[in-house]
Amino acid sequence: MSKTLEVFSDLVNARRSVRAFLPEPLTQSVLESIFTLAQRAPSNCNTQPWQIAVASGTSIENLRGKIPTAFSAGEWTMDFPYDGKYEGVYKERQYKAAADLYDAMGITRDNKVARNEQFMKNYEFFGAPHVAFLFLPEGFGLREAADLGMYAQTLMLSLSAHGLASCPQTALSFNCDLVRQELDIDSSNKLLFGISFGHEDTANSVNGCRTERAALADTVTFYN
Repeated sequence: MSKTLEVFSDLVNARRSVRAFLPEPLTQSVLESIFTLAQRAPSNCNTQPWQIAVASGTSIENLRGKIPTAFSAGEWTMDFPYDGKYEGVYKERQYKAAADLYDAMGITRDNKVARNEQFMKNYEFFGAPHVAFLFLPEGFGLREAADLGMYAQTLMLSLSAHGLASCPQTALSFNCDLVRQELDIDSSNKLLFGISFGHEDTANSVNGCRTERAALADTVTFYN
């Protein structure tokens, strides 16, 4: 194995969704290093159809206080519908991932209170000192959303390369108007999802969860 392949393999395997972070913030120079590398993400015709808002310090604390309250009060606003249906093997994978997560924390299936408390930690960014909100400029659609997805993966690999952890969260798009208001984001930018990031809290049992991946033959077909 070449050194380049070894490094890449380590980064890919290091990247996973972490749901408990240490509060220690990153320096501005480290933040800029992370996001400069993420800018190398590919996109159709090099359009780079994304706008990224990184909340730290006072801004993330304001959001950490307001989003859970708004969500609990039923104040939801979304730029993109959340209406995908998981059936068959996709539903099986979804259920298995949830079961693995709650098992890692010792939360039983019938403990609805504890499950809800864990879900609500999404809106506290799992204690992370930083969160990146990923916006798609108005007028763009599915193809550009795919470009934004490639940006997100590049960003998370950049975080791994910096020795940091992350968690992509669809749930952070459920209060898009509040996020735009707090960060003074123009309404022409549509919130697709967010990524909480920072140093992993390795002492928290939730981070002991390891989700499985499908066998190569289940998802990839080689044609000659």
